[in-house]
Amino acid sequence: MSYDPENHLRFGAFFAPYNPIRGSASVQLRRGIDLAIHLDHMGFDEAWYGEHHSSGLEIIPAPDVFIAAAAEHTRRIRFGTGVVSLPYHHPLIALDRICQLDHQTNGRVIFGTGPGKLAIDSHMLGLDPRMQRTMQGESLKAITALLRGEVVTMKTDWFELRDAQLHLFPYNQDGLEVCAASTVSPSGSVLAGTYGLSMLSLAAGDPAGFEALDSNWEIYEKESLDHGHVPSRRRWRLVAPMFLAETEEKAREAVRRNVLEIAYYIEKNYGKKFPWSESPEAAIDQWTTDGLPGFGKSVIGTPEQAIAHIESLQRKSGGFGTFLINAHELASWEDTKNSFELFAREVMPHFQGTNRGRIASDQYMVDNASWLSEGLAGAVQKAKDDYLGQPAQPS
Repeated sequence: MSYDPENHLRFGAFFAPYNPIRGSASVQLRRGIDLAIHLDHMGFDEAWYGEHHSSGLEIIPAPDVFIAAAAEHTRRIRFGTGVVSLPYHHPLIALDRICQLDHQTNGRVIFGTGPGKLAIDSHMLGLDPRMQRTMQGESLKAITALLRGEVVTMKTDWFELRDAQLHLFPYNQDGLEVCAASTVSPSGSVLAGTYGLSMLSLAAGDPAGFEALDSNWEIYEKESLDHGHVPSRRRWRLVAPMFLAETEEKAREAVRRNVLEIAYYIEKNYGKKFPWSESPEAAIDQWTTDGLPGFGKSVIGTPEQAIAHIESLQRKSGGFGTFLINAHELASWEDTKNSFELFAREVMPHFQGTNRGRIASDQYMVDNASWLSEGLAGAVQKAKDDYLGQPAQPS
């Protein structure tokens, strides 16, 4: 694949996170921070953390608190809230917290926003799930105005702002990157385009989400232009699950122990049993072929399979800026680190062109091996002749 600097892909990881219920929450949270450090060392560009308040698996209720801890142990990686569920928060308070975090991380924060995903979260908060996308739009209207430095007076049926303004603006002069989550429906694309935001496609690995990629981009592009914004594929992120090892068999074996935790989680959400949830092998087969409900299709295999899948996403979408691995706690700590290291070593260079100079140099040696080897042989002979005090013979 030829290198195109205009289409230089960035890479990261997206952690809901999905942690087995039988594990220690304290250890799982600490491992999440350790993994951020590992990603920073491996050259990943971003790490995203979600907000959830139920289910037992997704155990980060405050992504900004988690990011603040991880940022203290990293140097360059950027952090995204994946996502802050805006209907759960007053917009001024949510934005104030993010601006503080942006300063604490020296401008390494991406403010990912969404309507909220889990039905139990909505139930506990007394929210009508049918209204949450509307609420997200109302919150974004206030947040984007505040970020522009406006004094905002605004009243809805769930929050009110009176002469509200930011007193702590983002760290960077060019502002804070705000991102809207999108799945299969067009609502996220519409919001991102309306307010000039980046777009985060969470369901790129799902068959329905995959099929909607090109149409979601068309909606985002139209809404952006209609509202005076410039749409940019560089600001589009796609999320899909992956787990890698040196061989497909090793990858499957690595995730075998915990894959049924994901099956159990899905059955809880759908309120029914699935035939593929009875054995790890059946669950892995399902996940890598037709996909799991709500999770989509996963690559559980090799770097070569990961490359092929990302290239299929590029073809379907028409191009995007960042690919995020939807990560799960499926394997041992060593196997997990190895998966991300394999991705950094073998997948990222394929798309980023970082080895193009090495490849060109190697090819030059291959193409000119004959005269280069003759020159080397001549140099060795001259050294011998000089040592023996004999004049070198003309070639």
